[in-house]
Amino acid sequence: MSCSVAKLSVRLLSCVVAAGIVAGAMAATVESAEARSKKKRSYRSIKPVAAATFTGASNYAALVVDAKTGRTLYEKNADARRFPASVTKVMTLYLVFEDLERGRLSLGSRITMSPRCAAMPPSKLGMRPGQTIDVENGIKALVTKSANDVACAFGENLEGSEFAFADRMTRKARALGMSDTVYRNASGLPNPDHITTARDLVTLGRAVQDRFPRYYGYFGTRVFAFGARQMPNHNRLLGRVEGVDGIKTGYTNASGFNLLSSVKSNGRSIVAVVMGGRTGASRDNHMRELIALNLPKAQPGQRVAPLVAEAASPSAIRARPAVMAGLPAPLAAQRVGYEAPVPVPSPAPVQREAAPIPAPRPVQVERVVSPAVEPVVAAAVPAVVEAPAAPAPKPMRWVVGPAPTTTGSVDVAAAQDDQIAELATNESPSRSASRQAAAEPVRQTAQTAEMTPARKGWMIQIGATTEAAKAEELLSDAASKGGRLLNAAEPFTEVYTKGATTYYRARFAGLNERSADAACRALKRSSVSCFAIKN
Repeated sequence: MSCSVAKLSVRLLSCVVAAGIVAGAMAATVESAEARSKKKRSYRSIKPVAAATFTGASNYAALVVDAKTGRTLYEKNADARRFPASVTKVMTLYLVFEDLERGRLSLGSRITMSPRCAAMPPSKLGMRPGQTIDVENGIKALVTKSANDVACAFGENLEGSEFAFADRMTRKARALGMSDTVYRNASGLPNPDHITTARDLVTLGRAVQDRFPRYYGYFGTRVFAFGARQMPNHNRLLGRVEGVDGIKTGYTNASGFNLLSSVKSNGRSIVAVVMGGRTGASRDNHMRELIALNLPKAQPGQRVAPLVAEAASPSAIRARPAVMAGLPAPLAAQRVGYEAPVPVPSPAPVQREAAPIPAPRPVQVERVVSPAVEPVVAAAVPAVVEAPAAPAPKPMRWVVGPAPTTTGSVDVAAAQDDQIAELATNESPSRSASRQAAAEPVRQTAQTAEMTPARKGWMIQIGATTEAAKAEELLSDAASKGGRLLNAAEPFTEVYTKGATTYYRARFAGLNERSADAACRALKRSSVSCFAIKN
């Protein structure tokens, strides 16, 4: 009996000990879990921002520039060579806008899709060989859908081949000072020699706004309607970040996610680029951060930086017909060879050799502009004009596009005269002839500045040309389109000489500040170039 009681006591003791061990283990496990949980919560509270991981990517590059001063607000790897991907299409459109201004094509001209372009990989519209699209819809397709087939078609229709168009793109990059950029195609599809830098892309983003304020607004297109399809812009910051008005996204496996942005808010303006994002969302978030941190650093008020100008080169003024759909084939086309100009380096903190320009190939074209009437190139304006004791620049108000101010380093009035002279010189003969009769009444009232004293107050300038008769035609056309806003204005031509060339400015005087602005807005709606000036 006593043995049985002893055995029972030992068993009970063993159970109690075992229970204690189990309870202790469970308590230790719970405490360990709680400790780990607390450790994780503490780690999350001090986790660094996502941009730290983004900026550490091997192909990351970024640059933010104050567009009004040209001052760099942020940069990292800004001069390292990268792949632009579809941001390439900004340069493609730069040349399309250039040809629109030169009269080589219009927004209604038709672009034909070749079998080669139709076979381009996405993103694309999916047009079939032989189909056509008008230039305006083609522009929107590049801005929103980033259509590779349409980019290719632009290249072939404008220069005869995409290779020749890419060569023109590279030469234009050199003229703008983009010394590290080489283009091999019009779309940005992968090519190991198709390269750029963040600094070059910011230069391009500023140049397209300075050079083409009339067409830059296309980069803000939110949705493109093509047939039954509604295609939203790939730029997700449009309409979501205050002040963002464009301009282009890009992606390939090698480039990562790229974004070139322009922001204007509260009198400030910046152009920024981000390259090498791992995802579209991380790229967009990083751009938001760069905008939030750097836009307040930008200078408000008037612009003091000169316009981004092109360097003068023989190739810049060579005019060739666009190979548009529906035009008859040339009867006796001649082969014209192009020599690449000497690269013009842009100022950069790191000096390096410019990327080589691809060897050009001769393209079969027909010259339709004779040397006697070859257009004046608006953008071929030197960054610094050397002039002896020049008077203070006249205050000028731009009615369309960004509002640059004169700084004394560039003869802005002369530059604008060059630009409008190009438009006037490229006017078609039929249109010029149709205006000849209408110009007669104006010829009786328009006077030259050499015969009359200088006019004071506000006036508007319609254009400038090398022929007095054409200046009077411009005045007649503007008078008919300006309506009552110009009824009380005095039309006149003003003669001035630049180098060995004499120009005739077409102007209206006798206005005040308000009426000059109103007249320019009305003329702009009728596709007449105009800016107001106070004398």
